[in-house]
Amino acid sequence: MRTQARARFLRHSPYKMRRVTDLVRGKPVSEARHVLAAVNRGAAPAILKVLNSAVANAENNLELDPDDLTVEAAYVDEGPTLRSYRARARGRVARIRKRTSHLTIVVADSEYDGEEI
Repeated sequence: MRTQARARFLRHSPYKMRRVTDLVRGKPVSEARHVLAAVNRGAAPAILKVLNSAVANAENNLELDPDDLTVEAAYVDEGPTLRSYRARARGRVARIRKRTSHLTIVVADSEYDGEEI
């Protein structure tokens, strides 16, 4: 059995979040938590928070043991881009793009064989 957690409109660029999610994909939950605690990236606390939420969903809704869970999938989609402008020399402007992202983490128990929820 598997469950997921999702965080939307995070104020981190998708490129930077994908670099961290690639480190935890396919690992057991306990190992993924240790990796996220040790990584020196700004997106790591947000990813850890979503991972803990997915584990809590599995534990409370499906009554799964959190020690047997693995990170089956972790992916980051691009959210809307906030745009603002900054004055530059000679009367010109430069666009400032503040990117957002949507994070989804799916955890499954070790006996999961690919059946749908």
